[in-house]
Amino acid sequence: MDSNQTIKYPLATEKAVRLMESENKLLFEIDLKAKKQEVRKAVEDLFKVKVLSVNTFITPHGKKRAYVRLSNETPAIEVATQMGLM
Repeated sequence: MDSNQTIKYPLATEKAVRLMESENKLLFEIDLKAKKQEVRKAVEDLFKVKVLSVNTFITPHGKKRAYVRLSNETPAIEVATQMGLM
């Protein structure tokens, strides 16, 4: 699966912004069939960052999302700024 197909778009909800600041995590809407390893590879390829962990879940609306924790060398706020979220 292509990196652009795996990750649909980033989310900037209040909770997501709080997680960026406190836990260095980003929240993405991802493809329903995407696996954690595919999400890790896609984020590392697209944003040139080191990913520590990926947690996925499916919302009650049937959409799949991923919490991606970045290494301490790359603050999530900076990556979000590059994407135009902040």
